[in-house]
Amino acid sequence: KNEINKLKLQLKSEFEMKDLGEAKRILGMEIERDRKRFELKLTQKEYIKKVLCRFSMENAKVSNTPLPLHVKLSSKDSPILEKDKAYMAKVPYASAVGSLMYAMVCTRPDIANAVGVVSRFMSNPGKSHWEAVKLILRYLRGTSSHGLVFGGSGKRSCNLVGYCDSDYAGDRDRRKSTSGYVFTLGGTAISWRSRLQTVVALSTTEAELIAAVEAAKEALYLKRLLCDLGIEHDSIDVQCDSQSAIHLAENLAFSSRTKHIEVRESFLVAMDEDKQVYLRKVHTKENAADMFTKALPVGKFEHCSNLI
Repeated sequence: KNEINKLKLQLKSEFEMKDLGEAKRILGMEIERDRKRFELKLTQKEYIKKVLCRFSMENAKVSNTPLPLHVKLSSKDSPILEKDKAYMAKVPYASAVGSLMYAMVCTRPDIANAVGVVSRFMSNPGKSHWEAVKLILRYLRGTSSHGLVFGGSGKRSCNLVGYCDSDYAGDRDRRKSTSGYVFTLGGTAISWRSRLQTVVALSTTEAELIAAVEAAKEALYLKRLLCDLGIEHDSIDVQCDSQSAIHLAENLAFSSRTKHIEVRESFLVAMDEDKQVYLRKVHTKENAADMFTKALPVGKFEHCSNLI
């Protein structure tokens, strides 16, 4: 507290400012503290409420997941007829996706995959794409109080753990796979990503390796960041549910089937040998990154959300 007060005095000497006490809101995020339970919660209840009102979804029926299993989107659903194009021109598609993206980036990793899917059709969205956006808004309406909860029950763990996964050839247009990863600090998400891979993977193993490399790079960045904050990590465990990807990462053995991915494999082997990042086997049911790559049944989706 002495250091905090010193910093406040320095800032006051340079800028005209008021001390409003503990932060309760910042950049659309609400900060809730429970000091008895050593708990801090970040939510975006008010922001989500405003977004729902802006797109007339405040009274919409609630959805259990942001992207149900039956929803399969493709560029073939984009409008061809002039009347359909005229209809979609009046729809605030880009604005809605942008609003969802801000919630996803700040406190809602649970909608990352769904937002990634609908954002692929920004240039020429169709009615089915717009319906998918409204499904995400319906999901947010029912979960507006959900957020990131740090600490709790007197625990102050600073253990960093990562999860990675991929959805092989899930993109219906170009057959690209989706990579997903999430890192938790003390059990709560601090970094996450869901995005299409830049190349077409030729096997599930290759898709998993690409996802693992992306996760390993993020692990190195987070390790250095935590070091700057005085939290040392000898190595970072990244949980992966692909035994073949883990085997390749631990054993630098090339064949005609794997030589085209040897650069990524070599990177992971180097990380393992330097004892910086380790790929660990985790059961698919316990892989939190599963919801960052594909639509899931309600039970599995809720379990993944609870894991982070």
